[in-house]
Amino acid sequence: MSERTANRTFDIVTTVLVAVAVLLCLAPFIHILSISFSSNRAITSGEVTLFPVEFNLQAYGKVFADMSMIRSLGFTVLLTVITTVLSMLMTIIAAYPLTKKNLKGRKTMMFIIVVTMFFSGGIIPEYILVRDLHLLNNMWSLILPGLISPFYLIILISFFNGIPESLGEAAEIDGTSQFGTLIRIVLPLSLPVLATLSLFYGVGRWNGFQDTLMYIQNPDLFPLQLKLYQMIQNNMVSELTRLEGASGARITPEGLKAASVIFATVPILLVYPWLQRYFVSGVMVGAVKG
Repeated sequence: MSERTANRTFDIVTTVLVAVAVLLCLAPFIHILSISFSSNRAITSGEVTLFPVEFNLQAYGKVFADMSMIRSLGFTVLLTVITTVLSMLMTIIAAYPLTKKNLKGRKTMMFIIVVTMFFSGGIIPEYILVRDLHLLNNMWSLILPGLISPFYLIILISFFNGIPESLGEAAEIDGTSQFGTLIRIVLPLSLPVLATLSLFYGVGRWNGFQDTLMYIQNPDLFPLQLKLYQMIQNNMVSELTRLEGASGARITPEGLKAASVIFATVPILLVYPWLQRYFVSGVMVGAVKG
């Protein structure tokens, strides 16, 4: 077998394996999507697999008619945007000085940052701290405790260290301040990693609900993921009795849950295409050291 034939065979096998892996990853999502568009009878009888059966939008009508879901969506979007912007701002502010080798105490600060990746104060001390700061039932209790991720901070430091020092030195010779160098040179060259970390911060906040369970009791401050959690935890028999469509037909809990999952998932998925061109190069940060 020639080398060209061997390479072609390898490419075909790799493509098939990747395609199978992608289908296996997408299958659960497609199944949920199909359930959300299927009739109550088809869902109850277990006929739905990867395609909707007896297509209808009854479950989505109920979800969009629920003002608490709409309110949770708006609050989750606001919470995610504020968290992502502040987290990136603080991560950049912390990472850039730590790339300066003449910074006093740099190694000590890096050691402290690394330690926080493996050890924390624990859930109870964190709750006591949030309570003593009077942040319970406050949106900021969902933002401030996890404002900076040590792991993402180290990734950004690694990327900044890969930018040639000569660029910063040339800017300083021209009279540019450190802040000006960061804004005009470092950040424009760091768009891939900034977009990637922004996506990670945003997805992490969008999918989070454990902190809401501890800190929030006001229903107006419930994010979408907590609404889904409560829906799964509620008694399904009482849910089936309570929920009725506009026509008076009862909606199965499975259909309502599937529609709610799609309702909570699609908005964050729509963000990915805007960051796709930066994402691939961003996730490779640190993979090759030159």
